[in-house]
Amino acid sequence: MNNASASSSLRAAFSHCVQQVRNYDYHHYLCLLELPHNMRKAAFAIRALNVETARAMDVASDPRIGLMRLVWWQEAIDKIYANKSIEHPTAQALLSVVHENKISKGWLKRSVEARINDARKEIGDAPEKIEDLEKYAEDTMSTNLYLTLQAGGIRSTAADHAASHIGKASGLLLLIKSLPYHANRNRHFSYIPTEVAAKHGLLVQHGGQAEIHLDSREGLSEAVFEMASVANVHLQKARDLAGTVPTEARPVLLPAVPTQVLLDSLRKVNFDVFDPRLARGILGMPPLLYQLKLKWHSWRGKY
Repeated sequence: MNNASASSSLRAAFSHCVQQVRNYDYHHYLCLLELPHNMRKAAFAIRALNVETARAMDVASDPRIGLMRLVWWQEAIDKIYANKSIEHPTAQALLSVVHENKISKGWLKRSVEARINDARKEIGDAPEKIEDLEKYAEDTMSTNLYLTLQAGGIRSTAADHAASHIGKASGLLLLIKSLPYHANRNRHFSYIPTEVAAKHGLLVQHGGQAEIHLDSREGLSEAVFEMASVANVHLQKARDLAGTVPTEARPVLLPAVPTQVLLDSLRKVNFDVFDPRLARGILGMPPLLYQLKLKWHSWRGKY
């Protein structure tokens, strides 16, 4: 492949990443547009990988096919770091990013491995404690922020700590928002920890096995409130660190804004995840208002 065609292929790969994020992760797409130009390519490639792995099980006609796709991505990361070309636009973009920036293979692998472990859960399995969900949220969401900070050459313990808290908050709230989707697919597995479910009367013994049922709207709302409260604590901890976070790191941490939007939307519907208002606009907020809120935070250097 000559230089011109290679350059054209790489542009197409990055364009694919941007489109994937825009189509399937719109609230984060708008966040990435606020990044400096020199950070956007890496950020879109990293977030596109997250889109690929997050959707793998949902788009597969058979869970085994979804799991195979996730394992393929796990192996693809090894090939990327071995400088081997892969015929997939997101992988091609990542290959370019990895060799232009010093980003951690460990974080990339960790994000995919967390999806694989989740996909391998048996029907009826559920996390025992909310700490299990926090770890999953960090492995799948905080890693995107860690990698984007690395790609931007930003080395800051405070920024990393803030990214950890924002990823955990975002991950927890997005899992909460996904509960109706998983219920509609008739999946027994729920992202409500069994400890929380038992406390609010959602844990039912069936055939000698405990299952989480979402029949009680009141109990479900109470469980969601408890989980959302943990997310809120993480969000506040991230913002408490703002004074020590370098200015150049703050645009990377803008996903705190959609996290707050989703938290506020849950409050407005009294933590009823089946309320149709949550599905309106962007995370329950009118699109124009969401964009103005994001722009305001970006302009002020806040997150």
